[in-house]
Amino acid sequence: MLRKSLLLVCLLFASNMVLAAGTLRVGMSADYPPLHFKQDGRFAGIEADSAKAVGKILSRRIEIVQIPLEGLVSALHAGKVDVLMSGLSVTAERSQQVLFAEPYLRVGQMAIMHKSKVGRFSQPWAVYRENVRVGVKTGSTGAEFAQRELPDAIVSEFENSEQAFEALRKDAIDMYIHDAPTSWQLANGMENDDLISLYSPLTEEMLAWAVRKDDDALVSELNRALRLMRANGSLQYILNRWIPVTVEVK
Repeated sequence: MLRKSLLLVCLLFASNMVLAAGTLRVGMSADYPPLHFKQDGRFAGIEADSAKAVGKILSRRIEIVQIPLEGLVSALHAGKVDVLMSGLSVTAERSQQVLFAEPYLRVGQMAIMHKSKVGRFSQPWAVYRENVRVGVKTGSTGAEFAQRELPDAIVSEFENSEQAFEALRKDAIDMYIHDAPTSWQLANGMENDDLISLYSPLTEEMLAWAVRKDDDALVSELNRALRLMRANGSLQYILNRWIPVTVEVK
């Protein structure tokens, strides 16, 4: 009887190990619609849908682990998650810390303005005019762009997009430069219908999933899944579901 009990325990333990090995733990900050966010208590957006598709292709159960943006890479290194699917831009700095899969989307910084300014700033080159009042989010890629490319602009930094939107309404700035998803959200809702984006990227950024530097096997599997998603149209379907404007898929 004791032997049978021990055998049963061993079988259950082995079964649990197999299930654990088959689970793909996905790190996601879930705070940046339409890329990734929570809706009615569930994970939603491009990354959440992509994670489900990848799970089906790889025959692995998906477990999404919500982690703040600043803690994603450290959680990956600590083995708390297997892959980061959180709208990460491929940068030289990040590439030293993680191994990126093939990019799944080409995005960039875009200029947002009050509709009353469209006549003056509707052309992409208008941002380069002298003394243009430009708003950026502190520490963002948009802030880096302004520092590098807009020496003649009057640059103001904001903690978040809501503050910048209010500055646009009060005519404290002429335009706000931020990531493409912020512009996409303007087209998704009516709460900011007095603002408009040019939808003409000022920079080129690639979004990709990331794994640990030594996890070549997993990145190969992710690339295989991504190629199939491109080929069968499921990636474009996911993008079309969440993005109300035309974007370019890499």
